[in-house]
Amino acid sequence: MSNPVETASFLEDLDRISQIRQEIASHLSSIAETLEDAERAGQSASGSLQLQQEIEDVSVVCRNLKQGVFRLMVLGDMKRGKSTFLNALIGENLLPSDVNPCTALLTILRYGPDKTVTVHFNDGKSPEQIDFDSFKDRYTIDPEEAKQLEEQKQVAFPDVSHAVVEYPLPLLEKGVEIVDSPGLNDTEARNDLSLGFIQNCHAILFVLRATQPCTLAERRYLENYIKDRGLSIFFLINAWDQIKESLIDPDDPAELEDATRKLHKVFHANLAEYCQIDGYDLYEERVFPVSALQALRKRVKDTDANLDGTGFPDFLSALNTFLTQERAISELRQARTLARQALNRVQDATTRRIPLLDQSVQELEQRIESVEPEFEDLKEIGENFREDIHRMRDQRSRSVADSFRTYIFDLEITFDQDFLKYQPPDLELLDLFSQGRRESFNASFQQAFQQYVNDKFFAWSIRAERDIKGAFEELSRSAEQYGNSYARITDRITEKLTGQNVNARGPKRQSNDNVPGWAKWAMGLFSLASGNIGGAAMAVTGFDFQSIMLNFFTSAGIALIASSVFGIMLGPITFALVGLGIGALQADHARKQLTKATKEEFVKCLPQIAQEKYQPIYNSVQDCFDAYNQEVMQRLQEDIQSRKQELDNLLEQKNSREIDRQTEVARLENLEQAVSTDCELIETAYQNLLATA
Repeated sequence: MSNPVETASFLEDLDRISQIRQEIASHLSSIAETLEDAERAGQSASGSLQLQQEIEDVSVVCRNLKQGVFRLMVLGDMKRGKSTFLNALIGENLLPSDVNPCTALLTILRYGPDKTVTVHFNDGKSPEQIDFDSFKDRYTIDPEEAKQLEEQKQVAFPDVSHAVVEYPLPLLEKGVEIVDSPGLNDTEARNDLSLGFIQNCHAILFVLRATQPCTLAERRYLENYIKDRGLSIFFLINAWDQIKESLIDPDDPAELEDATRKLHKVFHANLAEYCQIDGYDLYEERVFPVSALQALRKRVKDTDANLDGTGFPDFLSALNTFLTQERAISELRQARTLARQALNRVQDATTRRIPLLDQSVQELEQRIESVEPEFEDLKEIGENFREDIHRMRDQRSRSVADSFRTYIFDLEITFDQDFLKYQPPDLELLDLFSQGRRESFNASFQQAFQQYVNDKFFAWSIRAERDIKGAFEELSRSAEQYGNSYARITDRITEKLTGQNVNARGPKRQSNDNVPGWAKWAMGLFSLASGNIGGAAMAVTGFDFQSIMLNFFTSAGIALIASSVFGIMLGPITFALVGLGIGALQADHARKQLTKATKEEFVKCLPQIAQEKYQPIYNSVQDCFDAYNQEVMQRLQEDIQSRKQELDNLLEQKNSREIDRQTEVARLENLEQAVSTDCELIETAYQNLLATA
């Protein structure tokens, strides 16, 4: 278990990381400005070095760092104390926690100088900005109404997509954003909405309740939506202090110890598999009994209060380690990679340019002509890699779509056993014979069927993601090989142009530094995605295929299958059950009859589902690889073009003016030195972060 930390220490560490982010962003900005100045100056000197791609990449990473946040998503079933936990975390009674109406909305909490709320709608209406009091007023419902809506499986605010709450709180000011999700039992559409935001978040805080350990809904959600997705999850077992209240003798320490031990055993049995990361058991660093209400009471009185006995110190320590070390190091490592890439490109360009300043126009023309075969070799590398991508695209598109078709037809084999557990305990088949209650039966039955279809679809989607991930890992290895071949050819170009041995031109570079920028991107060594909520997901590698696939899985496939199929099936199922008569519909037998009737109708729909979804799935996988191919090829072609244009720029300048060699050498050396200095400062900041990790 990590050493406990209090909230003040947590905020200090977040502030330290924020400062390091800004420091590195400042040096990246300096690099971008230096390169831009050099390109402008080159127009009246020996010509542009064609550093546009480096300027653009460094500027994007700089902007992302300046705007960077740690985004946490809070998941959990209704009435688990999510809002109480959040209020305790942020140190103020911000979200209403008696009825917890905000669980019906996906709410994003971020820093702002004023208390404001922007409500976003899903019916095409423009977002509405309202003050915080109005938000609480308008979107708060009383306990009776909340209970009634839950029983009727209705959404409190069906026209609202999500809300963005800005608030001047210390935790948010230090670069943390919190996504408060709807309850897991709200609706399947809301579950899909929550899942769609997961890839945008650095960590999930999953809130459970000690007095209701791992319900069926919670186990279902973890199994079908969270498992095997490579997500970082912290489990908060809330209301741990209420265990004592449920004992026969609350003052008996032996009885309390026994009850606590049994609860720990239950949660370990249910949660341990979600805490296995790369072969390591992180259960002790990911599961925390907490008492949110106790912590909130203390923090409302004193934001720096000692939280011993609430479970928060241990949790904050683990979260602190994860955010300020693991995540921060990964993020800033990419920034360092981009800085090095810019320096390497400048060094390559100046190494070529300075010796060529002495060449006459005729000599320069001859040398440029002599490297034409090498430029053709660079193009050939691009074509070979393009063929590899297309080959992989076609292979995986077929295999993934075929796997879906096979999976769909196999549902018939396991349906009897699988669907039985989705029937809610309060599903009364006798309601079929009551005209007034038949609608309620149909609604409950539809929800059960939709949950079944959703879960089965997502179980397959995880297999598909794993298959596609394997393909991109293969392409990453190919990109490294092609990148190394490409670098050897560009070195040969430099040697033929300058007559100097490239390997003898300076200190040995770091691993992968010789690989060109396009190959680094294709290998996933850096990402230029910013991770914006409601837009593209946050990339964890150079190319984020998961966001493209997840978008399809959550919006284009799952809900349509369940709703369209159920509409076709309902009539025949109802007719078959009513035809059995009241006497046949009793208890377990009735449920088996429902399963049998549903299976018969569902099996009839399987060929249609397989046929209708085969091509969209095939196309979505193709889209992943096509997007990857387009970005890689564009970067590769621009790299080749910029290298050729760099030489043409020098030739053009030599034709039009006399170049002052001494002045130009000094300018180019100063350029290299300036970028090198900023890279060293970035390296120092990065190493300081590692030293304190």
